[in-house]
Amino acid sequence: MSSDERDTRTRILEATWRLLEAHPGQEVKMAEIARAAGISRQAVYLHFASRAELLIATTRYVDEVKGLDARLARLGEATTGVEMLEACVEVWGNYIPEIYAIARALMRAKETDEAAAAAWNGTMGCLRDVCREVIDTLDREDRLAADWSPDEAVDLFFTLISIPNWEQLTIEHGWSTVKYVEHMKLLLRRAFVAG
Repeated sequence: MSSDERDTRTRILEATWRLLEAHPGQEVKMAEIARAAGISRQAVYLHFASRAELLIATTRYVDEVKGLDARLARLGEATTGVEMLEACVEVWGNYIPEIYAIARALMRAKETDEAAAAAWNGTMGCLRDVCREVIDTLDREDRLAADWSPDEAVDLFFTLISIPNWEQLTIEHGWSTVKYVEHMKLLLRRAFVAG
Protein backbone atom coordinates (compact mmCIF):
# COMPACT_ATOMS: atom_id res chain seq x y z
CA MET A 1 0.00 0.00 0.00
CA SER A 2 1.45 3.36 -1.05
CA SER A 3 1.82 6.29 1.32
CA ASP A 4 -1.04 8.13 -0.42
CA GLU A 5 -3.33 5.10 -0.04
CA ARG A 6 -2.39 4.77 3.63
CA ASP A 7 -3.04 8.50 4.17
CA THR A 8 -6.45 8.24 2.48
CA ARG A 9 -7.33 5.15 4.51
CA THR A 10 -6.35 6.94 7.72
CA ARG A 11 -8.42 9.99 6.74
CA ILE A 12 -11.43 7.73 6.18
CA LEU A 13 -10.96 5.99 9.53
CA GLU A 14 -10.54 9.28 11.40
CA ALA A 15 -13.57 10.81 9.68
CA THR A 16 -15.66 7.76 10.59
CA TRP A 17 -14.47 7.94 14.21
CA ARG A 18 -15.33 11.67 14.44
CA LEU A 19 -18.77 11.19 12.88
CA LEU A 20 -19.64 8.26 15.16
CA GLU A 21 -18.71 10.30 18.21
CA ALA A 22 -20.53 13.41 16.96
CA HIS A 23 -23.73 11.55 16.09
CA PRO A 24 -24.16 8.71 18.61
CA GLY A 25 -26.96 6.36 17.78
CA GLN A 26 -27.39 7.61 14.24
CA GLU A 27 -26.43 5.66 11.16
CA VAL A 28 -23.44 7.34 9.56
CA LYS A 29 -23.66 6.96 5.80
CA MET A 30 -20.73 6.29 3.47
CA ALA A 31 -21.45 9.57 1.64
CA GLU A 32 -21.13 11.51 4.91
CA ILE A 33 -17.85 9.76 5.68
CA ALA A 34 -16.55 10.55 2.19
CA ARG A 35 -17.47 14.23 2.59
CA ALA A 36 -15.82 14.41 6.01
CA ALA A 37 -12.67 12.75 4.64
CA GLY A 38 -12.64 15.06 1.60
CA ILE A 39 -12.88 12.26 -0.95
CA SER A 40 -15.48 10.66 -3.20
CA ARG A 41 -17.85 7.96 -2.02
CA GLN A 42 -16.28 5.64 -4.60
CA ALA A 43 -12.86 6.24 -3.03
CA VAL A 44 -14.21 5.06 0.32
CA TYR A 45 -15.35 1.83 -1.36
CA LEU A 46 -11.89 1.36 -2.89
CA HIS A 47 -10.53 1.06 0.65
CA PHE A 48 -13.49 -0.64 2.33
CA ALA A 49 -15.75 -3.02 0.46
CA SER A 50 -18.70 -2.42 2.80
CA ARG A 51 -19.90 -0.22 5.60
CA ALA A 52 -19.54 -3.14 8.03
CA GLU A 53 -15.90 -3.56 7.01
CA LEU A 54 -15.33 0.17 7.54
CA LEU A 55 -16.91 0.22 11.01
CA ILE A 56 -14.95 -2.86 12.08
CA ALA A 57 -11.74 -1.28 10.76
CA THR A 58 -12.59 1.94 12.62
CA THR A 59 -12.93 0.15 15.96
CA ARG A 60 -9.57 -1.55 15.33
CA TYR A 61 -8.04 1.78 14.36
CA VAL A 62 -9.29 3.38 17.57
CA ASP A 63 -7.79 0.48 19.54
CA GLU A 64 -4.50 0.96 17.70
CA VAL A 65 -4.42 4.73 18.29
CA LYS A 66 -5.26 4.21 21.96
CA GLY A 67 -2.53 1.55 22.33
CA LEU A 68 -4.78 -1.32 23.36
CA ASP A 69 -2.26 -4.03 22.42
CA ALA A 70 0.38 -2.54 24.71
CA ARG A 71 -2.16 -2.36 27.52
CA LEU A 72 -3.20 -5.97 26.97
CA ALA A 73 0.43 -7.03 27.32
CA ARG A 74 -0.19 -6.69 31.07
CA LEU A 75 -2.41 -9.76 30.86
CA GLY A 76 0.45 -11.70 29.30
CA GLU A 77 2.70 -10.70 32.19
CA ALA A 78 0.28 -12.10 34.78
CA THR A 79 1.41 -15.40 36.25
CA THR A 80 -1.82 -16.43 38.00
CA GLY A 81 -5.53 -16.30 37.33
CA VAL A 82 -6.01 -13.72 40.09
CA GLU A 83 -3.34 -11.48 38.56
CA MET A 84 -5.00 -11.89 35.16
CA LEU A 85 -8.39 -10.96 36.62
CA GLU A 86 -6.99 -7.82 38.22
CA ALA A 87 -5.05 -6.86 35.10
CA CYS A 88 -8.18 -7.33 32.97
CA VAL A 89 -10.22 -5.04 35.22
CA GLU A 90 -7.45 -2.41 35.36
CA VAL A 91 -6.92 -2.38 31.60
CA TRP A 92 -10.61 -2.43 30.68
CA GLY A 93 -11.75 -0.10 33.48
CA ASN A 94 -9.19 2.52 32.46
CA TYR A 95 -9.84 2.01 28.74
CA ILE A 96 -13.62 2.47 28.77
CA PRO A 97 -13.50 6.23 29.50
CA GLU A 98 -11.20 6.71 26.51
CA ILE A 99 -13.44 4.85 24.04
CA TYR A 100 -16.78 5.66 25.62
CA ALA A 101 -17.97 8.04 22.90
CA ILE A 102 -17.44 5.58 20.05
CA ALA A 103 -18.69 2.66 22.17
CA ARG A 104 -21.86 4.57 23.00
CA ALA A 105 -22.38 5.42 19.34
CA LEU A 106 -22.03 1.77 18.33
CA MET A 107 -24.25 0.55 21.20
CA ARG A 108 -27.03 2.88 20.12
CA ALA A 109 -26.66 2.21 16.42
CA LYS A 110 -26.38 -1.59 16.66
CA GLU A 111 -30.10 -1.98 17.28
CA THR A 112 -31.00 -0.80 13.79
CA ASP A 113 -27.70 -0.90 11.91
CA GLU A 114 -26.21 -4.27 10.93
CA ALA A 115 -22.77 -2.77 10.24
CA ALA A 116 -22.62 -1.15 13.67
CA ALA A 117 -23.79 -4.42 15.23
CA ALA A 118 -20.98 -6.29 13.45
CA ALA A 119 -18.38 -3.82 14.71
CA TRP A 120 -19.80 -3.92 18.24
CA ASN A 121 -20.06 -7.71 18.32
CA GLY A 122 -16.47 -8.08 17.13
CA THR A 123 -15.14 -5.84 19.88
CA MET A 124 -17.28 -7.45 22.57
CA GLY A 125 -16.29 -10.90 21.32
CA CYS A 126 -12.65 -10.01 22.03
CA LEU A 127 -13.55 -8.84 25.53
CA ARG A 128 -15.49 -12.03 26.18
CA ASP A 129 -12.48 -14.06 25.02
CA VAL A 130 -10.36 -12.29 27.64
CA CYS A 131 -12.97 -13.07 30.30
CA ARG A 132 -12.90 -16.71 29.18
CA GLU A 133 -9.10 -16.81 29.43
CA VAL A 134 -9.18 -15.42 32.98
CA ILE A 135 -11.88 -17.82 34.18
CA ASP A 136 -10.29 -20.84 32.48
CA THR A 137 -6.98 -20.00 34.16
CA LEU A 138 -8.66 -19.79 37.57
CA ASP A 139 -10.38 -23.10 36.86
CA ARG A 140 -7.10 -24.82 35.80
CA GLU A 141 -5.46 -23.56 38.99
CA ASP A 142 -8.40 -24.90 41.07
CA ARG A 143 -9.02 -21.31 42.19
CA LEU A 144 -12.48 -20.86 40.62
CA ALA A 145 -15.07 -20.66 43.38
CA ALA A 146 -17.10 -23.87 43.66
CA ASP A 147 -20.42 -22.07 43.05
CA TRP A 148 -19.55 -21.45 39.40
CA SER A 149 -19.23 -23.45 36.24
CA PRO A 150 -16.67 -21.83 33.93
CA ASP A 151 -19.41 -20.90 31.42
CA GLU A 152 -21.57 -19.21 34.07
CA ALA A 153 -18.56 -17.39 35.49
CA VAL A 154 -17.63 -16.07 32.03
CA ASP A 155 -21.21 -14.89 31.48
CA LEU A 156 -21.29 -12.98 34.76
CA PHE A 157 -17.74 -11.61 34.48
CA PHE A 158 -18.47 -10.29 30.98
CA THR A 159 -21.77 -8.77 32.13
CA LEU A 160 -20.34 -7.13 35.25
CA ILE A 161 -17.60 -5.33 33.31
CA SER A 162 -19.93 -4.31 30.48
CA ILE A 163 -20.03 -0.71 29.33
CA PRO A 164 -23.68 -0.21 30.41
CA ASN A 165 -22.73 -1.25 33.97
CA TRP A 166 -19.65 1.01 33.89
CA GLU A 167 -21.92 3.79 32.61
CA GLN A 168 -24.37 3.27 35.48
CA LEU A 169 -21.68 3.43 38.14
CA THR A 170 -19.52 6.23 36.73
CA ILE A 171 -21.90 8.45 34.76
CA GLU A 172 -25.09 7.92 36.78
CA HIS A 173 -23.60 7.51 40.27
CA GLY A 174 -20.42 9.57 39.91
CA TRP A 175 -17.84 6.89 40.68
CA SER A 176 -14.31 7.81 39.64
CA THR A 177 -12.35 5.47 37.39
CA VAL A 178 -10.10 4.58 40.33
CA LYS A 179 -13.08 3.69 42.52
CA TYR A 180 -14.67 1.67 39.71
CA VAL A 181 -11.48 -0.34 39.09
CA GLU A 182 -10.77 -1.02 42.77
CA HIS A 183 -14.33 -2.01 43.66
CA MET A 184 -14.74 -4.13 40.55
CA LYS A 185 -11.51 -6.01 41.32
CA LEU A 186 -12.73 -6.63 44.87
CA LEU A 187 -16.18 -7.77 43.71
CA LEU A 188 -14.80 -10.12 41.07
CA ARG A 189 -12.20 -11.64 43.41
CA ARG A 190 -14.92 -12.28 45.98
CA ALA A 191 -17.26 -13.72 43.37
CA PHE A 192 -14.89 -15.96 41.45
CA VAL A 193 -11.77 -16.75 43.46
CA ALA A 194 -11.89 -19.64 45.92
CA GLY A 195 -10.30 -19.22 49.34
